[in-house]
Amino acid sequence: MDGSAQQVSAARERDSDILALLAGGRQDQAFALVLERYERKVFRLCMAMLRDRDQAADAAQDSLVRIWQALGRFDARAALSTWIYTVTRNRCLTAIERRRDHDSLSDEAVASDVEARTAERGGAEADDRGELLREFVASLPERYRRPLLLYYYEGCAVDEVAGMLGVAENTVKTWLHRARALLQERLIAAGLGDPTLWLEELA
Repeated sequence: MDGSAQQVSAARERDSDILALLAGGRQDQAFALVLERYERKVFRLCMAMLRDRDQAADAAQDSLVRIWQALGRFDARAALSTWIYTVTRNRCLTAIERRRDHDSLSDEAVASDVEARTAERGGAEADDRGELLREFVASLPERYRRPLLLYYYEGCAVDEVAGMLGVAENTVKTWLHRARALLQERLIAAGLGDPTLWLEELA
């Protein structure tokens, strides 16, 4: 069995109690377990994708409603967690598309804002590190920013991040490596001292 197959098998085993309830026609009890197990993770994924707490809360609630409505028709061809995260990602992508014309926080705009703030401060004190590092993180390309937020800030394991984003674990590891490398480059370019001290904030 290859790594991806093992991952799917482990995910199915983890949710076997929910699947058993669904098979017995007990959707209310199954959904109660879904909420207990996945509500926080759904919100974390929405936060990583939308970068706005209010929008993330709305998207998470909408995703859970959609999951409830379709739970009785779940056919178990994929792992339950994969299906839940797919519903959530699709809801977030719809929200991103809707706000695209009104969203001023493009990667370029965030990067410019970071540069301006760095110039104003002329370097950062230790107490400013966490805040400024978050601004640099916000300027990363989406494919690197999302896994970094989920892994370092939300405390999700690599396999969880992979499931949330619908990619292989090795892809997540590669993205995390590249995200840290990009942050290091930008910290050095901004003249903010030893980047390893800054990156310890992520540990």
